[in-house]
Amino acid sequence: MIPLRAELEVRQQQPSIRYPEAILLGGSCFTEHMGERIGSYRLPVLQNPHGILFNPVSIGDSLLSLVEEKRYTSEDLFYLHERWNSWDHHSRFSNPDQDFCLEQINASQVSGSAFLRRADWLILTLGSAWVYVLKSTGRVVANCHKAPADWFQHRLLTLEEVLSVFDNLLHRLFLLRPGLRVVFTVSPVRHLREGMIENNRSKAVLIQAVHHLVDKFSGLAYFPAYELIVDDLRDYRFYAEDLVHPNHLATQYVWEKFVAGFMSPQAREVMQAMEPILAARRHRPFNALSEEHLRFRARMREQCLALQEKYPFLDLSEDIKYFS
Repeated sequence: MIPLRAELEVRQQQPSIRYPEAILLGGSCFTEHMGERIGSYRLPVLQNPHGILFNPVSIGDSLLSLVEEKRYTSEDLFYLHERWNSWDHHSRFSNPDQDFCLEQINASQVSGSAFLRRADWLILTLGSAWVYVLKSTGRVVANCHKAPADWFQHRLLTLEEVLSVFDNLLHRLFLLRPGLRVVFTVSPVRHLREGMIENNRSKAVLIQAVHHLVDKFSGLAYFPAYELIVDDLRDYRFYAEDLVHPNHLATQYVWEKFVAGFMSPQAREVMQAMEPILAARRHRPFNALSEEHLRFRARMREQCLALQEKYPFLDLSEDIKYFS
C-alpha cells in the first residue's frame, strides 16, 4: 500500500513531566493553546506573564524581568489611543487608567517571579524572528499597540542575535533554578502578513537557533510542533479559515504527540483518570435543576473526592465545588 503521508514520531523524553511538577509557559498564541490543555488536567501552570509574545528578544526580556523581580513604574508606560501601554507587554494589560495598568502589570510580575522560582519546566514557543524596533530608543518592542508604522524599523533577527538572547537567559535561569528543564517549540502559526517567503526565512532562523541551543546545553529539549503541522499533517484541511492558525483537529493531534513524548507514564495515568471529570464539566444539561442532573452532580463530586484521595497531589477543589 502506498503511504499517503509521513508520520513524525515524537520519542519519549527522559526525564518527562510528572505530577505535581510546575510548568511555566511563554511565547506565542500557540503557547496558550498548549497551556490551557495542560492546566485542564490540574498540573500547576502559569502562562505568559507578559501576555502573548512572538519574537525571541521580547520573550527573553520578559523572563529576565522575572528573574530580576522587576517592578514597573509610570516611566515604563506610554499613552496612546486613550490607553496606557507598555512596550514590554501585550495589549491585554493596556488600560485607560494608568494606576490600574501598572497594578495589573506588577501583580503579574509578582506571581510570575514567584512561580519561576518553583518551576520544574519552562516551555517556550517562538513565533517569529521578525521584530519591530522603536526608532526613538532602538529597543525591540513586544507589541506595537497600533502605533504609527513610521515609529518602527522592521527587520529580521540574525541567528547570532537569537543565540545571544538565549545564551544569556539560560545561564541566568539555571543559576536561579538549577535542574530546570526547558522545552523549545517553534509555533506552527504562519505569519503570512510578513509574506510567505519572509515567514519561511523567519522560521528557519528560529529552528536553527533552537537546535543549536539544544545541542549546546543539557536540560533542553525540542518539541516539533512546527514540523507536525507543516510536514506531518501537511494539508490546508488542518488550518482554520484564515489559513494561518492550525484548527482544532490539528491542535488535538499536536497535543496527543506532546502527551506521548513529554508526559511520563505516571502523568498519563492521572490524566486518563481525570477524563470523566473533564467530560462531565463540559456537559450542558437540558434542566440543571432536574433530579437526574442533581444525582449526576453528586456522583461526579464523589468521583472527584475519590480521585483526590487516590492522588493527594491533585488539587480538585474547584471541581468539587463545581459539582457540589
